[in-house]
Amino acid sequence: MARPSEDTPARHPRTWYSYDGAETTAARLFRRAMARARTGCWEWNIRANMLACDGRSLEILGVDPARFDPRPEGWAAVAHPDDLPWVLAEMGRAVHERGLFGVEYRVRRPAGGEIWVRVSGHVVLGDNGEPVSVVGAIHEMRTVQAAHESIRSVLRYMGDGFIAIDHDWKITFANAKAEHLLGADRNPLGSRLWDLVPTGLHDLEARLRTAVAEGMTADIEVRWPSDRRWYRLVAAPAPSGLTIHLTDINDRRRREAERSAAERAAAERTARLADLTIALSEALTMQDVVETAARHLLPPFGAGGLQIWEVDDGEGRLIGSVGYPAEFSAYMAREYTGAGVQNLLEPITRREPTFVESAEEFIAEYPELAYIPQISRKEAWAFLPLIASGHPLGAAIIAFDEPHAFPREERDLLLTLAGLVAQALERARLYDDAHRRAQELQQDLLPRDLPELPGVTVAARYVPAEKEMEVGGDWYDVIALSAERVALVVGDVVGHGVAEAAAMGRLRTAVRTLADLELPPDEILGHLNDIVSEISDDFYATCLYIVYDPIDRSCVLSLAGHPPPAVVLPGGTVCFPSVDPGPPLGAADPPFATVSTHLPEHSLLVLYTDGLIECADRDFEEGMAGLAHMLTERVVQMRADRPPGGDADGDGTASSAGIDCDALAEDLLLLKRDSTDDAALLIACTHVTRPEDIAVWRLPEDAIAAALARDHVRGKLAEWRLDSLIMTTELLVSELVGNVVRHAKGPIDLRMIRGNVLTCEVSDASLTTPRIRRASDYDEGGRGLQLVAALSHRWGTRYTSTGKSIWVEQTFPPADALDSLDQTF
Repeated sequence: MARPSEDTPARHPRTWYSYDGAETTAARLFRRAMARARTGCWEWNIRANMLACDGRSLEILGVDPARFDPRPEGWAAVAHPDDLPWVLAEMGRAVHERGLFGVEYRVRRPAGGEIWVRVSGHVVLGDNGEPVSVVGAIHEMRTVQAAHESIRSVLRYMGDGFIAIDHDWKITFANAKAEHLLGADRNPLGSRLWDLVPTGLHDLEARLRTAVAEGMTADIEVRWPSDRRWYRLVAAPAPSGLTIHLTDINDRRRREAERSAAERAAAERTARLADLTIALSEALTMQDVVETAARHLLPPFGAGGLQIWEVDDGEGRLIGSVGYPAEFSAYMAREYTGAGVQNLLEPITRREPTFVESAEEFIAEYPELAYIPQISRKEAWAFLPLIASGHPLGAAIIAFDEPHAFPREERDLLLTLAGLVAQALERARLYDDAHRRAQELQQDLLPRDLPELPGVTVAARYVPAEKEMEVGGDWYDVIALSAERVALVVGDVVGHGVAEAAAMGRLRTAVRTLADLELPPDEILGHLNDIVSEISDDFYATCLYIVYDPIDRSCVLSLAGHPPPAVVLPGGTVCFPSVDPGPPLGAADPPFATVSTHLPEHSLLVLYTDGLIECADRDFEEGMAGLAHMLTERVVQMRADRPPGGDADGDGTASSAGIDCDALAEDLLLLKRDSTDDAALLIACTHVTRPEDIAVWRLPEDAIAAALARDHVRGKLAEWRLDSLIMTTELLVSELVGNVVRHAKGPIDLRMIRGNVLTCEVSDASLTTPRIRRASDYDEGGRGLQLVAALSHRWGTRYTSTGKSIWVEQTFPPADALDSLDQTF
């Protein structure tokens, strides 16, 4: 039995009841702080697994101090068994996280009665940082208890039945009416609902389970087997499970049964007004409006066809046609301006409906269109104006296969439904316009055409996430760098929509600008991180940047929060570089990790965003495994199917290893079938520059270097049959080499590369960057780089591990280009 501590009177509310009488410093300070509050204090010694508490705590729990059990089992005995599991889980979480917790639960006092209490506390750590105890407070929640009792009292005696069920389908509350309907011979609390529901309610269980699974309200009318009366059962999901409200509707059902067949038919048609309203609210495009209107308007009225026209400034356009022969719809769309056809849409000008009940009446009304009934195969029509926000939009034509009378009630209902269609049509027209602009924005922000580069064969795809807008923040890019190198980029702006697409465009532009500066991948991501951080505090993006060099087959990559690329070796083996993706841009802390490797020729680099491989029922690891499996399967199959004696298929999409990148990209898009995220995919098949297309020379560090460079250039260009470029190239190389001799330091290397352009590089060990400056009329120098810029296609500087390289590119004249191709192939 517990004993009081020595510094407080026995049996006082502040007496400390403990398994050993000891009180820790934390507990003593906390108890004194709560001395004047109507709050109890307690402590749980984790190592001893024992509880200690003051008299106020025992008073709230209704426990006699003489019977106080310091074991956790003693506290668990008074806690309500339904609340105990999640209370223990919350306390365990606090201990694990070494933090705070607070819970509200029910207590069943030993002397009888049930109250609500709130328990809060914090974890005390020992010298080694491990939890040693939990100190907390407890107080009674009288307001909550009174509110619960008041609600229970109201529900208990109301005329309708009311049942509350937890997630295990156990009854947690049932009022008197519900107990009567369930026919329970004892208190139904804690019993499973299906053990008490009378037999004969065949699909009730299935419909209630569906409501819980879908999180939707179920509205069911059932005939109760015990009293043979009709009840309306409304089941609504609740945080604790499900609530069921049973209302006696027997009298209403009896009155409905007494109505005539005509009245019931009219009521059913009227009820479709709500269905059409809901359906039209989900219609996005104008074509969706046509299909939805046909689905909800034609069957109730027995109609056989629907046409919706848009009229603007006297010009008509057939938006959609349902139930008409295709040739008739095409004729109407083509002949709208023909004689008499515009008269069919007269309601749009007069804003009044026209009802034609037979073919004879139609011919009498429109004699110039007497052929319409025969070719349309219709016998009656309702021409309804479509007006929204006071503006006429067009007309809806509802047609019948047989002559049809239009009673007054039906005409009023058709006009009301036409008003709903008009409002939906106006929304859809705005959506179509926004959708078109969004698509144009997406197309403008993504690359229109991928470059054809000698270092890689590429294919790319973008698949939007949301039907509503079909734009997102995923992007890809292929950037030609100097010396035949190529940059492959894939990024993902978090979120979907026009704003994310616009942000993606900003980042893609920034990437291209930074790539032109010849920065390494990790530095480019560092600059992008600064840009993203400046956009918004809650704006994030991921990015993967790869630089591939076809001369030495090197591949350097850096990524920020992005999935690693899939590397497919020529034999079909798939691997993913081992690199920590780290945080996304906007939350990262540079520098970024860099991975370097060398790839065999005809390897595949597959860059993608997480929307390609990840979905609700497939996590990231499973998605990567699925991607690797599909890549291996398709690559092996493609290479096995390549024709003997040659690999190219003549359309430029197949690499020399027999891989059609476009076809492979289409296959990989199958991985996205279950994903709701947008996805970008970029596939690159690597090639290697032939040794005979590269020439490298070491030059001396004196004035003779320029002359030697000209000799080397002249001889190599003659060998490559590029004689027309000799004079220009000599000037460019002379200026670059002379600039190095005067302003930099050696060693000096000259390299020429024949690819889709002619590249000349001069490298030295200096980090000084040459810049174009404006020379005055009297300056003897300063015009060399101006000459370089004028004579070359483009030029720039690239820093290397040993210094820098200044490069210039020249395009081939048509004749030399053909000669160069002859040499290559």
